[in-house]
Amino acid sequence: MARTAEAERSTKETRISAKIDIDGSGKHDIDTGIAFFDHMLTLFAVHGLFDLHVHARGDIDVDFHHTVEDAGIVLGDVICRALGDKTGIVRYGFAATPMDDALCQAVVDLSGRPYLVYDLPAGLYPDSDFSPQLAKEFFRALVNAVGMNLHIRVPYGENNHHITESVFKSVGRAMDQATSYDPRIAGVQSTKGTL
Repeated sequence: MARTAEAERSTKETRISAKIDIDGSGKHDIDTGIAFFDHMLTLFAVHGLFDLHVHARGDIDVDFHHTVEDAGIVLGDVICRALGDKTGIVRYGFAATPMDDALCQAVVDLSGRPYLVYDLPAGLYPDSDFSPQLAKEFFRALVNAVGMNLHIRVPYGENNHHITESVFKSVGRAMDQATSYDPRIAGVQSTKGTL
């Protein structure tokens, strides 16, 4: 059975469409109007091996927040739909990914219970319109829409670009692992019998 889904969201601030194939190969078509965000979503798709289509238009003349957050909502929605009842998936995923000076550790639990831990080095300050702090809004929206537990920890890093890149790569890799099938899992990976 194909694990694909698509969705759209339209508000007074944004228009977002997304489509995903969980069992893809990293093909992507990303256009949010925010070049750096496009780059980050591309990294998520390529390193997660998801075929991903995201198109967004938003009030980026005001700032990037609405577009980034709403993209997280729509992407989370399509991931949740594509996973269906989660039968046979590994459920947990972990990845540690370096990017020059930065290292990110991402841990995923597709538990149905949304929770985000976002732990970055102290003393970071925004040095561009797209900062690691703005990325947190994307991941908060994603976590809530998917219904997953996501821990992102960057124990060290100095360059905001490198930190953010290591985060998106790690989350993609951890999600790939968590969404993978294990033939030994007959139902869902839970002692409760449901996620």
